[in-house]
Formats: sequence, C-alpha cells, structure tokens
Amino acid sequence: MVHVYNCHPYASQQIVQQEPGLVCCGGGSLFVVEAYNLEQEGCPLLCRFATMGTVRSILHSNIGDYLVTIEEKNSSTYLRAYTNWRYQKARVGVRLLGHLLRGASQRGGVQMEIIEIPLSERPVAVACCPLTGDLLVGCDKTLVLFTLRRQNQQNMVINFCSPVALCAGYVAVQAELEVLVLKLHANYEPKDLAPEETSAAPKDGDQIQRHQAEDQIDFLLLPRHQELLGERAANCDIPVSIEKTALEDSGQNTFSYVLFRCVAIVHQNDLSRILLFFCRQSGAEEPACVFCFFSLPTAGYLYSLKGGVELLSTYQYPEKVLEAVLTDHLLHVITKSALQCFTVRCAAVAARLEDPYIDTTMRACPPCNLEVCALRMQLFIGLRSVRACGRHVILFSTRCRTWMEPLRGRNGPSTHSLPRDGKVDLLTPFPPRAASTKCVNVTNLSPRGQVEYSQHYAQNKQHAQSLWHLLSEAHLLLRAALLQSSQPTATEQAFQENCAQLGDCFSRGSQRHCHQALPYYRMSGLSVTDVMARNRPLPSSPHAYGPGFLFYLKHYLLEETDQHLAQEAADEVIDIFSQSEPSQLIAACASPTMTNVSPDRTLRILQHLEASAGVSVALTITMATMALRLDDLAQYAQLMERHAEMVLVYGFIEEPRLLLHGGGAGQRAAIAPTALSHQMAKSQPGLLVASMVALHENNKVQLEQVDQMFQVLGCENSLQVDFWEATLMASSQEAVIQELLFRLSSVYIDRLTHTSTDKRLVQPLARVAQNAGKSSAHELQLQSRILCIHPVLCFLQSLLCGPSLPVASVAPLLESLPDQALWGFSLHLLCATRRGQYDRSIEDLLDRCPQAIIAYANHHLQDQYMDLWWKKLLPELCHRTRVAPDNCILLAALKETLVVVATETSPAQFLELLPEDGTASYFLPHLLTCSQRHLLA
Repeated sequence: MVHVYNCHPYASQQIVQQEPGLVCCGGGSLFVVEAYNLEQEGCPLLCRFATMGTVRSILHSNIGDYLVTIEEKNSSTYLRAYTNWRYQKARVGVRLLGHLLRGASQRGGVQMEIIEIPLSERPVAVACCPLTGDLLVGCDKTLVLFTLRRQNQQNMVINFCSPVALCAGYVAVQAELEVLVLKLHANYEPKDLAPEETSAAPKDGDQIQRHQAEDQIDFLLLPRHQELLGERAANCDIPVSIEKTALEDSGQNTFSYVLFRCVAIVHQNDLSRILLFFCRQSGAEEPACVFCFFSLPTAGYLYSLKGGVELLSTYQYPEKVLEAVLTDHLLHVITKSALQCFTVRCAAVAARLEDPYIDTTMRACPPCNLEVCALRMQLFIGLRSVRACGRHVILFSTRCRTWMEPLRGRNGPSTHSLPRDGKVDLLTPFPPRAASTKCVNVTNLSPRGQVEYSQHYAQNKQHAQSLWHLLSEAHLLLRAALLQSSQPTATEQAFQENCAQLGDCFSRGSQRHCHQALPYYRMSGLSVTDVMARNRPLPSSPHAYGPGFLFYLKHYLLEETDQHLAQEAADEVIDIFSQSEPSQLIAACASPTMTNVSPDRTLRILQHLEASAGVSVALTITMATMALRLDDLAQYAQLMERHAEMVLVYGFIEEPRLLLHGGGAGQRAAIAPTALSHQMAKSQPGLLVASMVALHENNKVQLEQVDQMFQVLGCENSLQVDFWEATLMASSQEAVIQELLFRLSSVYIDRLTHTSTDKRLVQPLARVAQNAGKSSAHELQLQSRILCIHPVLCFLQSLLCGPSLPVASVAPLLESLPDQALWGFSLHLLCATRRGQYDRSIEDLLDRCPQAIIAYANHHLQDQYMDLWWKKLLPELCHRTRVAPDNCILLAALKETLVVVATETSPAQFLELLPEDGTASYFLPHLLTCSQRHLLA
C-alpha cells in the first residue's frame, strides 16, 4: 500500500524561453546545446556553442566540468567531449584523445576544446562518475572506461588511466529486461584460478564484454523474473571478461558480481533508466553508501550496494511512468500529465552505516523498511523527460502558454495577466498551445515545509500511525538535507523540531515503541521542563501520562548531570511518579537533578507510600534523607535505627545515589558525596565504610571514585585506609588486590617514616589486621619474634610475608626506612628474602638477630633452598662459633643446624661437611644419628 501525502509543494517555477531537442543539467547549469544558469532567477543564458553533428545524447560531469555527447554526422556516430566550454573564443581547439594541443593552451590561455574519442564500436550510452568525473561509455557489446586526468590547473583533458566505474567503483549495466551491477577492484592480487577464469580486471581503456551465444536457437525462450544478490549474482547467465587494450598500466585487477535482476516480460515493460547514486558522510572522502535504482513503466526498484546488497524499496506507480530520476531527497517520476514525488531511504541507510549504534537511547533514525510514500502529485501537460540538479527539477514538456502571455480573443488582447500578489497557482495546469517543446525548471521547497505540514496534521488524533509515518519521512528528508547542506543552521532547527514532534508521537504511543521517545527528545534539544510541558495530560484525564514520556523521564533522572531542576519542576516530577508509578519515587528522590525538591512535601508523599506499599529499606533511607534536609536529626536517627547495619547496606546497594552522585558530562569519575554521606561520616563511619565496600564489590563504584569521595569528606587518612583494608579482605579480583596491596604498603611505609611525629600510628587501623596479608600461622609466629613496635609495622610485615604483594614494586619505598632500628631491619630482611637474597639475609640475621636464625631457616630454607643449611648456614655458624665460643645463642643455633644436616645428608656427605679443625667428640653424636637413620632406611 502506498501512502499519499500531498505535502511537498514546490517553491517556484521558471520557464526557459527555448525549444531544445535534448536536455541535461549539472554544475548549476542547464544544457540544451546552449547553457543556462539555474541558480539565478529566470535562468539567464550563459553561452552557446555549435556541435560538429546532430546530438543524440548529451551529459555533463560536475567533476571536471565537461560535456560529453554522442553525435551523428554523415551516417556515422561519434563520441566527443567538450572541455573549458565557459571560456569560448574565436578559436576552438579540436584534438584526438591522447593528443595535446599546442599553442594557446600551452601559452597559458584558456580555450574551449573538442576532444574526439575514437571507439571500435558505435557508442550507445554514456555516464559519468559523480565522485571522480570518470567516463563510462556503453556500446552494443562493450563497456569502455575512461578517467579524468588534469594536465594543468586550467586545462582539463580526458585520457586513459586506472580502472574506474560509474560511481565509486561500481558499474551498472542494463540490457532489455536485465540489470547487472559489477564492482571493480584495483591492484588486486588474483588467486590461482582455472585457465578460463584468469582474465584480469579492466585497466586503462579496458573493455568489459558480454559474450554472445554462437549457437543458433531454434525456439523462443521467455525469461522469468530472477533476483541474485551479492556473490550469487555470479550465477547469472551473463559471462563477463576483460579485453586488454595494451594501454593499461602494469598490475592486476579484477571485478566481482554485485547484483543481477531479470524482470519478466510484460506488455511495454521496458527499463526506462538505471541510476547509481551515493551518499557521503560529512568530511569523508569515500562515499558511505552506494545505491542502484532502475525503473519500469509501472514499478521502480532501489537497492543498497555497499555494506551488503539489499532491496530497500519497491515503487508501485499508480499509472504508467515515462521517466524517473533519483536525488538525495526524493524520487521524481513523470507521466503524461503529472510530476510525482516519492520518498527514498538513502538517508536512513547512510545514517546507520555512519553510526552503527544509532538505534540507542541517545540517537534514533526511522527504519529503512518504511512503506513508500507519495509526497506530491503536480499536474503538468505533455511531459516528455525529467532531470534533476540539486534542488532543481528540470521538466521537458510540450510548449504551453505561460501566465506572462495574455489570452487573446476575437476583440484583441485580453487584460488578463499575473495575479496581484505575483504568485502562480502551481496546481493549475497550463493551457495547451502548439505542438512544440519547452523546458520548465521547478525548484523544490525546503524540507521545513513538511515539518510545518506535520504540525497541522497532528491535530487529527485519529491518524496516529499516519502521523508517525509522515514525521518519519520528514526526518529522512531533513537528514538528507543535512548531509548536503553547506549552511545547515536552518535545516538543523527544522531537524530538531521534527525530532520533538517524533518524541511527542512516541511519548503518547503504544507500549511497544515507547522507548523511541527518549532518543528523539534528546536529539530535539528540549529541556526536561519543555518536555514535561508538552506532555501534560488533558483536564479530562489528569492522570494519563504516556508510557513513552514516563520512560523518558525515568532515564533522564538516571543521568549523572550537574543540571538541577527548579523546585517547581522537581515537585512536578514527584507528583507525576506518585500518580503514575509510585515505585519510581525512591529513584526520583535520589537523582542529582532533584536537589531542589521540597523535602517536607516529599516526605509526606513518601510516608503515604509507606502506609500503602509497606516498609522497605530503601524507602526508609530516602525518608531519613528528607528528614536530614529538614535538619530534623531526631527523626533522622529514629528512621536509621529501624534496621540493622547490614540491612541498611543492602538498601544502599539497591540505590547507591543515596550516598553519592556522579559528576557532569565528560566527568564520569567525579564523585560528590550526598548530605547523608557527610552525616554518616560523623555519626556512623563504620556503616559508611561497609556500604562503600559493598558498592565496590557489586560494581556500583570504582576505587578512584571512592577515593575522591573520602577526600571530599576529609577522611582520606582514616576511613579511606579502613576501606582499603576491608576491601582487600573482601575482594576476589586480582587487579584490585594488587592495587590495594601497593596502596596500603605506601601508607604503612609513610606512617612508619613519621613515627615520632604522628601519634595516630599507635591506633588500630582494622579489626582483622593480622589477616590482611593472608599470612599463615608460622609467618605470624616469625613476625612476633622479630619485634613489633606498633600495629602499622605488623600490618606491613604481614603484607611482605604474604604471597600476593610483588616486593619489587615496594622495594624503592622501603629504602626510605632506616635499618638501624630492629623494626626497620626486619622489614629490609623480609624484603630481601622475598627477592631471593638468602645468603645476604642469613649473614645479616646472624649479625643483628641470631636468635631468630633457626626460625627463619625452618620457614624459608626448604625445598629447593634446602642445601643452604649445609652450604651457607652451617659454615657461617661454625666460623662464628669458633670466633665466639662462649656465645650460647650461636651454639644453640649450631646444634639445631647439625640436627637438620644430619637428617638430610648421608654419613659420607656429613663427614665432608665437618670442619678440619673441629672437635670429633662434638660432631660424633650427630654422625651417629645420621648413620642410624640411613641404616633404618
């Protein structure tokens, strides 16, 4: 079904005072062998020039600003290009393709040139690439590709070059009832193909040939309707090969099939025109998408080629169409008596290719599969052809009387003339005259007209679906205008108005599509107060808010923004949710945009909600927040005491914004604590720390955000460290554990460095400090033997003994700690041990604290380090005992060492370890133990 909206009028109409035979347009000019300026009123004549034969086809290329014609003279057909046609002088240069003129053009002058392009076959059709100016010539069996090459800054010449296509590398061909689209690939490295498949792609002047069947066919084969897309198009019955011309550059190229369509034979179903069209992103050199359009007298087909071949629209014309032309805004078709305009979906495809995430809560675009609409049917008489140039539509019609020509009767000239307001009613057809021809220039109206039309159409509430369809069509027109507009200010304003209308349409629509109201309202630039004003219910239904509006309002309140609603608007939001969705009141009160809401009024509404819906933790905390805003500390304390601390933590997990708010746009990491957080930091610091740990573990906040929060609260030296220690115990994320270990180590080292001046070092920092580093019992026993001055040292020792902390990361920080004191020496010893420096650690420990050497060795000198008992520890103890024989600590350590050595070595090995000057009686019991152990084994 085709919707018809007669809502796209034309702004003006101009008539060229000539009777041309052929017509084309481009570059702001109209060519009928004479050139007329379309940009000025009245289409003044630019220039005229004579051709060398009868013109059968004429085409203009905006790139290069040249004309190409197919001319006939003396029963021969010629292909010619006219360059520098704006600079006509007495002399006109004529040359063959590939040969440069000498003389005026070489001396710096600019003259018009006629370039003869010789071909082996008769040219039938020509086309120009709108991106590069390259020329495609179609013959009976061959396509020839030329490209544009600049000889100098003033003179344009056409010569052979690398392969190009009609538009962005695509070549479209039509023959009778068949359509074929190919994609040319430059500098392609071919794979190993069969001998019959090894043909190269077109190069300079290469020719694409369609092989004709050599065998005679004795019967008539009727083609059936067939559509092959993408790679399947290679299965069509049109083989294509490359014919070398010996003029191409070195290298290999190829082509691929993109689209094939065969239309079943119907009476007078000849293809009228095939077009390639592209849409380019703003500021991009390559086109975002390429489209192919071809038309039958009763139907038209629009395909998207780039990013996957897809049929976008099928146009069913209400009557037989003579010709069709596609623009970036509309499809224009002509019948014998009317010009009709249909919508296109090119802007929707381009928008999605440019932004794959366009269908989100931030942006939206109407779908590509909208039903086709006819936006205008304008009456004319005797239409023969149609062309388009920018916003101008050029009609080629039989000559008719204009309003400027007075009607003549029997009694002489009539007094009829233009209306007094100087305007022409375009709906009135011109009266017929002689059977001659005339060009009519019709200028399109700005797409804003459709937006204004939609405002009148919106008054009829019975056509909501049609209104949405019309607004969607206007949206696509405006998107297309934004892509092409050089001064988009007025178009952007119309685009925002259209988005606001679409937002209104979805805000009151069905539940299925209500979410679309959010992105369209965002794109409209309206403030939340403006949207609320547009969605206020009628007096007949005071509580009827649309689902789309409620969806928009809920998501707006979820945004982290630094904009705050005024008290009147904030109170209206509370009223809206209390009437429509009371369950959203807690989220609304916690929103940072609702800071100015009336606390006493909101508290009464929350109390009413509690009486009807029951008590909940989040509701209780919200009510306590409102009591705190009223400075009613007694009521605040009473409400907070309703639930245990752990239950309150679950309430904050449900609604984290009761504790903290995020920053504005672009500052997602910025955190601002609420008034409730300030109060809890004073009265309930343990609850605040536990709540922040729970929020972090539930991925509600990040470590950096919590740090910012405690810094704002002024608790970075106490509650922040408590939070780190508690999170270290609760977290299972390795990255978080490593980060917290480094932070805590830095804090502990800094506090130990300032022990004499910071009295807070003697205060407990956590209730579970002994488990902070996940140390084992024997590690803690070792730490107790090394002497702990205060809990900070114990915490740092636990971290150094634990397996998770990479010591290399904190070793530079430990260098600032003095090692003269025993507590500093213990930290350096633990760090050296973790880094594998056991020899040095044994020596240092025997020098500073020999009573701990056996405990150290029992813990660290195991497994692969077991041989250090007899290779390092035993020789050191023997040497030191010999020097100080009365040192009981060294003697006791030596005995313990000999017990271990005797247990782990054989008698022969034990004898080798004995010192030469040792006393045999001293070592004999250990040797006997060693021998007995091996005999038992």
